[in-house]
Amino acid sequence: MNVIKVKDRQELEKRLPSMPWYVEKFINYKLPDLSPSSLLEYVRDYDTFFSWLLAEGLTEASVIRDIPITDLERLHMDSIDNFKMFLSTRKENANTRTTISRKLSSLRSLFHYLSQIAEDENFYPLLKRNVMAKVEIKRTHKPKDSAAKLEGKLLQEEEIAEFIHYIKNGYPQDVASNKQALYSYELNKVRDACIVSLVLNSGLRVSEVVNLNIDDVDIKKKLAYVYRKGKNDDTFKTPVYFRQEAIDDIQQYLLLRQSRYRPAKREKALFLAIANGKHEGERMTKRAIQEMVVKYAKRFGKPYLSVHKLRHSFATDYYLRNDLYKTQEQLGHASPETTQIYAHLTDKTMSEAIDHRNPS
Repeated sequence: MNVIKVKDRQELEKRLPSMPWYVEKFINYKLPDLSPSSLLEYVRDYDTFFSWLLAEGLTEASVIRDIPITDLERLHMDSIDNFKMFLSTRKENANTRTTISRKLSSLRSLFHYLSQIAEDENFYPLLKRNVMAKVEIKRTHKPKDSAAKLEGKLLQEEEIAEFIHYIKNGYPQDVASNKQALYSYELNKVRDACIVSLVLNSGLRVSEVVNLNIDDVDIKKKLAYVYRKGKNDDTFKTPVYFRQEAIDDIQQYLLLRQSRYRPAKREKALFLAIANGKHEGERMTKRAIQEMVVKYAKRFGKPYLSVHKLRHSFATDYYLRNDLYKTQEQLGHASPETTQIYAHLTDKTMSEAIDHRNPS
């Protein structure tokens, strides 16, 4: 069971009734091909857009659900430009260029479906005029640009082992005077080191780590079976290799998982936490893992580190020893273009990668 996907599916079902009928029709059309997480992002983007329509008086409807499809046909390019301006300048929850492009892309997908695919009872398009067809959505980041933003913000080679060692040995010295922090650390240090070690030795995403069950890890084969991002198939888990360096940390955690966290018999999650006021360990949340990494990273002197940057750190190190397509497969990227950022990260990466070949 993909825990994050289940939660997103529940949230999607909760939010859909507040959308216009044609949005619900579009979501149902996309349901077989996209994950609930992706569809939920669509609905959130539409909520932003329709709320803006209401606020700007571009519809006579009083609530989002009642906005007729004909109001979309009457939109001008000026309206779309004003919406883009709203996204980029609003004081609260300001959007980056990447987020704005994604929201516009979500709208374009909806408008395309309504104007080119969906039909009324007379076989005419549901949307007679598609203003979004005129909107050009520029790509916001090239691999080289993404690499430039990561420059100097990743763990390099020996720092990978140093960070894991710090969690095991250095952190308790830094918080020795803080009894509460020290107590929490002593309780969870083996688990925390295991999570960080696994990410730094496999490149798993935080969502993939959250979804791991105890039966998903095969230590002998050095494999973790995960639900890959973008795969809308709950029946198949992708095997992902982890390095030898992670084995000891995994084994140590497994030895104390049951006694330390006392999970219920039905709890299959690999990584557990005991919430305040509770006595049984439950699956760690995505946020808990992210906050845990940030806690150690700040004390380690690299406050910009995150779970995702740990994944990038592994990927850069892995790329130096392998080729682009092996790196793409290991990370679960849909396109090799995404993986190309690791070829641009540093001049050192470029110079070593171009000559490095592994025997086949």
